[in-house]
Amino acid sequence: MSKGIKKVWNIFTSIIVALAVLLAVLLVGARFIGLQMFTVLSGSMEPSYPTGSLIYVKQIPTDKIDVGTVITFMLDENTVATHRVVAVLPDEEDSSIVRFRTKGDANEAEDANPVHCNNVIGTPVFHIPQLGYFASYLQTPTGRYTAICVGAIVLLLLFLPDFFSVMTAKEKIAKHEKR
Repeated sequence: MSKGIKKVWNIFTSIIVALAVLLAVLLVGARFIGLQMFTVLSGSMEPSYPTGSLIYVKQIPTDKIDVGTVITFMLDENTVATHRVVAVLPDEEDSSIVRFRTKGDANEAEDANPVHCNNVIGTPVFHIPQLGYFASYLQTPTGRYTAICVGAIVLLLLFLPDFFSVMTAKEKIAKHEKR
């Protein structure tokens, strides 16, 4: 391989590896610092959190949640939502329990049921538009297989120049021995 092609190849593979590492940090590394990730599936919080965004959520004590705070919470055991708090409602029977009236920024009406403080997961700290679609795809069997194949191809691309340079060295030795 000529020096020019090898230099372009090295730059190309370095960019691919850097993007793969960045993607891994965004999709997996955030968990190591205590952030949970969720994909925005509806437009109820647009334009703050567009559909398809990947939001990163950190835990927050419920006593730190005020009107205007955006919270991510469990609607039921299978559904997570992110909406803005429009009212904090103390429980009539137990003063240690608080509920939050919420509303999506793009919704006309408030949510039907207040959110119990135990259902609050946290508050979004940042989001990445469109990355949620990719993260959701990676959670499917097809997405996992695709990721494994892409990883294998990236590794192959990284070691391909070395393979050719070893072959070239062997060829040079063989030619030298023939003389």
